[in-house]
Amino acid sequence: MKGFVHSFESLAAVDGEGLRCAVFLSGCPLRCAYCHNPDTWERTRGKETDGEALARKVARYTPYFGEDGGVTFSGGEPLVQAEFIRSMMPLLAEKGIRYIIDTSGGVPLSDTVKEVLAGAQSVLLDLKFPDDERYQRYTGKGIEAPLATLRYLNSIEKKTRIRTVIVPDLNDREEILEDYLAHLRGMDCVERYELLGFHTMGFFKYEKLGMENPLAGTKALDPAVKQRLQAFVDRKLKELRS
Repeated sequence: MKGFVHSFESLAAVDGEGLRCAVFLSGCPLRCAYCHNPDTWERTRGKETDGEALARKVARYTPYFGEDGGVTFSGGEPLVQAEFIRSMMPLLAEKGIRYIIDTSGGVPLSDTVKEVLAGAQSVLLDLKFPDDERYQRYTGKGIEAPLATLRYLNSIEKKTRIRTVIVPDLNDREEILEDYLAHLRGMDCVERYELLGFHTMGFFKYEKLGMENPLAGTKALDPAVKQRLQAFVDRKLKELRS
């Protein structure tokens, strides 16, 4: 089966456990105001790629994976191409390669999506905003699909890391993070809540594509602020589990 691949990173250390290959698939249902990869939104911007050829390419890096590594399917939104990922599952399994899904949770939970999530080594799930109003305003879609994805992952006890991009003057306050954390109550599948700092490295893409950048005047998040807020959510998540 063929899919559309935006780009490929041979050895990534921030896309899940261990050293991994990161496969960035094209296509995304969201239009996040802070997106640094607007060039991944349209599926056809990617290169049409054969699944067997992609599995062989990933397999070249197995000597580096160790016990924890493997491939991470990211995007864009990888679950837009859930059929393609499902077609690769046996190809990767026969080579002893495990995979992680890095998702916004913005795709409805079809049987195929559930199968792909259930087969993953673990899941990286973005929780972009804490309520439906802000989800609609800043991503163009609602909060229910991500929360449904989280509930499903919890029901199958799938190891999950929640991630949120922290944008200056948008969601960089502890009282707002309290609202995010409320969604994690009772979600025993969540092993970590990781905050990511907003950056401006993708700004040039908006200009190149002739697109309006909704956050053009926003500065990158101060690393000290990120560190302080990460300590806050670490403490609060621990309290939720006590």
